[in-house]
Amino acid sequence: MKQLTRFAADYVGYVLKGGTKFYAWMGSLAVLMIGMMYVFYLQNTEGLIVTGMTSQIHDGLYFANLVFLVGVAAGAVTIVFPAYVYHHEGMHKVAVLGEMLAITAVIMVMMFVFAHMGRPDRLWHMIPPWGIYSFSSMLGWDVLVLNGYLFLNLVCGFYYLWVKYTGGQVNKKWFMPLVYIAIVWALSIHTVTAFLISTMPARPMWFHSMMPIRFISTAFAAGPALIILIFMIVRNNTKFWVDDSAIKLLATIVTWCLGIALFLTMSEVVVELYARTEHANGLYYLMFGLHGLTNLVPWFWSAVVLMVGAFILFLMPRFRNDMKLLPIPCVMAFAGIWIEKGMGLIVPGFIPTPIGEVTEYYPSFVEWLLTLGIWAFGFFILTILLKGAIGILQGEIKYGAAK
Repeated sequence: MKQLTRFAADYVGYVLKGGTKFYAWMGSLAVLMIGMMYVFYLQNTEGLIVTGMTSQIHDGLYFANLVFLVGVAAGAVTIVFPAYVYHHEGMHKVAVLGEMLAITAVIMVMMFVFAHMGRPDRLWHMIPPWGIYSFSSMLGWDVLVLNGYLFLNLVCGFYYLWVKYTGGQVNKKWFMPLVYIAIVWALSIHTVTAFLISTMPARPMWFHSMMPIRFISTAFAAGPALIILIFMIVRNNTKFWVDDSAIKLLATIVTWCLGIALFLTMSEVVVELYARTEHANGLYYLMFGLHGLTNLVPWFWSAVVLMVGAFILFLMPRFRNDMKLLPIPCVMAFAGIWIEKGMGLIVPGFIPTPIGEVTEYYPSFVEWLLTLGIWAFGFFILTILLKGAIGILQGEIKYGAAK
């Protein structure tokens, strides 16, 4: 117990120390978090009427971010898998950082679930076995597997840091099985999220079996793209060095998973629009507009330009292997997938409605500020987790060290 108390105290003490840049970054995030708390209070006192969601379109910006962030959480396995299964030395060095990202992403997903429900006092309905929607609702199953993934990453990540902190040895008899379970579990969380929307026959745009593999491919593109950007920031702002071999492997994963995602998207466009029926109206609205409503058309084509442009740049060795140019296609891929998998997938599923109503959705200021606040909270937690983890990996935090 004494060691655990000292571990927590040393971890927190190290994280709280920083320069002007660190405090400015954390302060900026804190401002957005205060704004988030205000609009969350507003939403829960006045109701979801303050959002842009309606009876026709009841899943909007919150649900779009939820779906996207589950992919980011699952994408962390692109570090853990090569590190522990293929014993990639460069990946093994940073595997725990990937687990910190997974922890953060799942926490953000839970916050978007909380925001999306509208009535936080009813959250217990998804807690098995007491909640009436815990097993009958696919969202309940999604929350269940997400909590399992969060638990696995918390145990694996902080146990590894604990061993480094105390100078001991990892107990591989139980640690490695947990790592392998976490690898498989990462696939399950995004598969269940895909089932969350693809099991709705009243929504033709979502109702097809390609959705899970499409989700997995975009997850393994957006997740590693974000990880590369984080590794670049770590290399430029800390003494911790991330090997080029790890970054190049992640870039290769992004390249081919992004290519697969684009292929699946183009296949869907051809199949749906070649012999267009009323079931293709959601996709047609997304691409070209419907009945004069064109709100999402610029979003869709922006996503296409970003994703195709990023894929072309990733195929060029000059961009893929140059650590100064690599962030450009990473940002493009991440932004493009956020649009395509978020607003470009969720909202058109409701247009038109099953009874033929056509209405558009505009996120309100409350939704945008709450979303920004949750992202700020996520980066706040991620900064704390990464800074402490790097301190332990570098040996700056260890048990019994002189103060």
